Amino acid sequence: MHTTSGASLGGYFGRYLRVDVGSGASEVRAISEEWLVHFIGGVGLGTAILMLESPPRVEPLAPEAAIVFAFSPLVGTPFTTSAKFCVVAKSPLTQRINDALSSSDFAIRGKRAGFDAIVLVGKASVPSIVLIDEAGAQVVPAPQVWDTGDAVATVDAALCAAHSGFAFAVIGTAGERLVRYAGVANQGRHAGRGGLGAVLGSKLIKAVGVRGKRPVLLHDPSEVARLAHALAASSLGPATAKYRELGTVANLATFNRLAALPTRNFSESTFEHAESLTGETLQLTRAQGRGSCRSCTIGCEHYFATSPSAATAPVKLEYESLFALGPLCGIADPDVVIAAASRCDALGLDTVSAGGTIAFAMECNARGLFRGTPFEADAATLHFGDGAALLAALEGIAHRSGPLYALLAEGTRIAAERLGPPAPSFAAHVKGLELPGYEPRSLQTMALGFAVGSRGADHNKSGAYELDFSARVDRFAPALEAAELAVGTEDRAALLDSLILCKFLRGAMPDLFGEAAHMLTATTGLRFSAASLRESAARIVLLKRLFNEREGWTRAEDTLPERFFAEALTSGVANGAILDRSRFEQQITRYYETRGLDQDGTAPPELIARFGLRKLIAHAD
Repeated sequence: MHTTSGASLGGYFGRYLRVDVGSGASEVRAISEEWLVHFIGGVGLGTAILMLESPPRVEPLAPEAAIVFAFSPLVGTPFTTSAKFCVVAKSPLTQRINDALSSSDFAIRGKRAGFDAIVLVGKASVPSIVLIDEAGAQVVPAPQVWDTGDAVATVDAALCAAHSGFAFAVIGTAGERLVRYAGVANQGRHAGRGGLGAVLGSKLIKAVGVRGKRPVLLHDPSEVARLAHALAASSLGPATAKYRELGTVANLATFNRLAALPTRNFSESTFEHAESLTGETLQLTRAQGRGSCRSCTIGCEHYFATSPSAATAPVKLEYESLFALGPLCGIADPDVVIAAASRCDALGLDTVSAGGTIAFAMECNARGLFRGTPFEADAATLHFGDGAALLAALEGIAHRSGPLYALLAEGTRIAAERLGPPAPSFAAHVKGLELPGYEPRSLQTMALGFAVGSRGADHNKSGAYELDFSARVDRFAPALEAAELAVGTEDRAALLDSLILCKFLRGAMPDLFGEAAHMLTATTGLRFSAASLRESAARIVLLKRLFNEREGWTRAEDTLPERFFAEALTSGVANGAILDRSRFEQQITRYYETRGLDQDGTAPPELIARFGLRKLIAHAD
């Protein structure tokens, strides 16, 4: 890596901090301007650093595995939604690249410690926390906050009280118990998917605290102020109206109407009791106010009471939690769904994977697959629609209490493999990551996005559902050309995740690449253009695929479970919808061709060279 002090740049510090939590040693490492231009920040920069810092084929929960907290050049600037950070690691759930984003003071204070990223390797000898400021890092023994059973928010508050000025990213009971879909929490928000909390737990790190006062310099402050003002105004326009009015829970009614709402472990695509869970119903009966992320003008967070007369604290609820803990498990009672979302937050569980794994277990029980196994006794209560069983399962999984819950803590893919056929055919995951709330047979461009996603089934990294909800494709039988359009949505997501800006801004930024180039140039002083950012976005998507190739990926992983090819839907407008395997394979091939990949999905040497990745790949092998 070329070195630079970064002193003349705005937005960047040109360095990252590497901390060995076993020895306590830390080292500042330089980041070249070439890397900053090529990878931008956030997910792009975090992926590049992970390629260097994590050994090939490493077990994700081994001490040698690295976990990266990465910021972006826009953190600490006045741009709306910019107070975000990402966490990048090899996933213990998928054995592939994983990144998750979150938003809070952690982003701003971590950036102002003077680093563009923080890398943790090694394993502490006792449960500990890591404290990082402008002077470097300390690994502080903290057995008093380990295995207490306290909610994540309680631990966060205690750590903030004990360590003045620090903001924390914290794991819960699920992370301590190495649940493969445990998340990382910060101020009520979560870097949730893919098991990043388990990676920290495997290192005996309960929390990472950051504090700093270094100013984030701006190359052209007046132009940054002008652009930030314009973006804030756009963020309050019609493109984000639904998020302000109802939040993402508004999706449930729409998806149900379009027969795209996954129900009872993806066996159906409409839920007969959807009305009790719609955003409109929740708003009328349980609304408890709105909130927003730090530095955000949109304010998409909506809070709801666990029951109309509840005296308990309101719960922030998103569509993905609502779908996964509701229709996917056949649960119609909003009291149960909201309480389940609250418990996932407290325990440090990803709601999508938790709901998906429990829904899978409910179907296994209905099919009699637990009979005569060590799991039979605990599985007896797992029935679609049983709210008490859902809540008990969440507690059992987080604590790994008993054979069944220890199995479900491994995730849907591993559980299905251990149970054997026919379980793998209806285990709803891609590459081990449980599917989010988009029915693939009703949204077939999104199905392609799920299959080829480097993180697995992922609505945040593809965005192909935008095409299915438009007039540009037939969502039940998209033309092969839809694969080319899907590439565009993936590139836009990669850019937003590297800036890092909220994806809800995509409708407010009609010229995303051009506007982003203007923002980055004004912030940093480096030369960015719409063309260079398009190239960077494609480079970042390719780098993720190259990481997965290094870890053993093959084309066979770019697929969906058998259910979606073998079982047609029978719901409403989606009646008869099914994925055609031959056509689906053709779409995947067209996706590869559009990306410049070989027919088997691997990257040819000339493509690696074209994107300037040859040296990084050689160094990382």
